[in-house]
Amino acid sequence: MTIDVGVIGVGSMGRHHARVYHELPGANLVGVADEDLETAESIATEYDTEATTTTALLNRVDAVSIAVPSRYHHDVGHRAIDAGVHTLVEKPMAPTIAEASSLVDAAEDAGVTLQVGHIERFNPAVIAVREFVEDLDLIAVEARRLGPPVGEKRDVSNDVVFDLMIHDIDVIQSLVDGGVRTVTATGSPDREYVNAAVRFENDVVGSLTASRVSQRKVRELTLTATDCLVTVDYSDRAVWIDRRTRPTYLTDDGDLRYRSERVVERPTVDNGEPLKKELRAFIDAVENGTIPVVTGEDGIEALSLAARIREAMR
Repeated sequence: MTIDVGVIGVGSMGRHHARVYHELPGANLVGVADEDLETAESIATEYDTEATTTTALLNRVDAVSIAVPSRYHHDVGHRAIDAGVHTLVEKPMAPTIAEASSLVDAAEDAGVTLQVGHIERFNPAVIAVREFVEDLDLIAVEARRLGPPVGEKRDVSNDVVFDLMIHDIDVIQSLVDGGVRTVTATGSPDREYVNAAVRFENDVVGSLTASRVSQRKVRELTLTATDCLVTVDYSDRAVWIDRRTRPTYLTDDGDLRYRSERVVERPTVDNGEPLKKELRAFIDAVENGTIPVVTGEDGIEALSLAARIREAMR
């Protein structure tokens, strides 16, 4: 079965959606739409498809990716859902929880699939960790997402919490069971650097830092458990597990010395492209009528914690 797909908004992220759909078996890239007609035509030429209007595109596709600036997610998302088109909307799902909830309700009423583009869920390193995280006695999680934004443009309507930190908010909430009890946060006046501390209902402690002013790119997640430390490098798609070992004490010329060995495991991690995994999962959910990996409710949960962090900064 082939699913006719399109992309609305082919800027820095949307153009990659078009590329992946063009390459993806089972997906037929019918067309792309963008307010910048020159950009739309360029992307359409590159990926052997058609540049068209949003209305015309929605009349021709089964499913669509929405990668316009987030302030337009609600309006464009409703247009797609009201047209009966299965919809993937990029993160953040919407500027407000009310708008995001409206999209979820509309999709349920229309009987269409709604997936949120939290791409780090599909990072092979995160997938590898998810396979054993339930076996860990978690104490704390820490995420750092530092550096200038990727690409030549960014959505200026989003501060660093909704632009960068929300990636890690979604991943951490998917790995830690239970709701969030308390939130504190601080940051620079322009909100280009933010640090947040959260405590979950199960007493797991979380620390999240996001920055658009750091000079070195860092994309890292660590999970502290009673018997190990798990480190995830999002960029390298790598996982390290440091295991606890018994310390030994040695006597050398009458001096007592301490020695501890470090045991490091490197789980096998698939090297597939996260966006390709994300769009493959979306197409599979559309084709099979199954619940998407990242639901609208997941998108609302991430928005809710992001909003609490933003409020705590005040």
